[in-house]
Amino acid sequence: MSVAPPDQNAQRPEVVRVDGRETHERLALDRGLHYGDGLFETIACLNGRPRFLPLHLNRLAAGAVRLGLAPADRGELAREVQELAAGATRAVVKLLLTRGAAPSRGYAPTASEPPTRLTLRYPWAVEDPAAAGEGVRVRLATLRLGENPALAGLKHCNRLEQVLARAEWTDPAIAEALLFSGSGALVSGTMSNVFIVHDSRLLTPRLDRCGVAGIMREVVLAVARAAGIAAEERRLEAADLLRAEEIFLTNALTGIRPVRELDGAPLVPGPLTRTLQARLAPLLLSGAAPANTDG
Repeated sequence: MSVAPPDQNAQRPEVVRVDGRETHERLALDRGLHYGDGLFETIACLNGRPRFLPLHLNRLAAGAVRLGLAPADRGELAREVQELAAGATRAVVKLLLTRGAAPSRGYAPTASEPPTRLTLRYPWAVEDPAAAGEGVRVRLATLRLGENPALAGLKHCNRLEQVLARAEWTDPAIAEALLFSGSGALVSGTMSNVFIVHDSRLLTPRLDRCGVAGIMREVVLAVARAAGIAAEERRLEAADLLRAEEIFLTNALTGIRPVRELDGAPLVPGPLTRTLQARLAPLLLSGAAPANTDG
């Protein structure tokens, strides 16, 4: 007995409303909205120039391959980001690439969805210089990140773990929270990567089971190599934080921020952190990726 193929039209929504109004907007059916089925980049733009744009586009392209998304035109993406950045002294451009509008209800992609590209420009306020100078206060999050090597390193659109972790505190004096995985590995902050200094060695968590491989993390590792600073990606745990002589955070917008307090325990921004900040500073102004990166 043959079974008839599913009727795709039967899986299409009969009515779509946004804020109570009926619409035929394609975005309402987008798999990025329904399932987090997509990727995004947050790009700092200074004096009309997107910072480290080739690195952002490299990561987006690599993520698209891993998720099986239709490839985007790199030149078109670059032009659109540059158009939004042009004329703005300070701006943040957010670029999202999703699998596109679902032709029917259900998780299974059909490989026929045209991808959706969204670009948004936000104002970018000048950060308090004390964050980079004196350092920031950081806590340890209660939430534990799930481990899934298939998604490790990607900046995918499902950020619910980070949303829940960020909801754990409301004190504006605390800038960030560090996250561990379910197996006890130190991973990152809610919106940053983390580095520690121990025995004059620069260490950062290996991101082979979860976490986002940040663009600023990549740049800092490249800057360290160029400076002859020993750097290693490896599994780190809570005990490593306790032994750390220096701790700092990296983010595409904020660069390097030393940690001056971790869960109430004071820390002092150290010489290796200061060296990396000084070497990173001209790159943040120029927006050019270091020579020893894939950019």
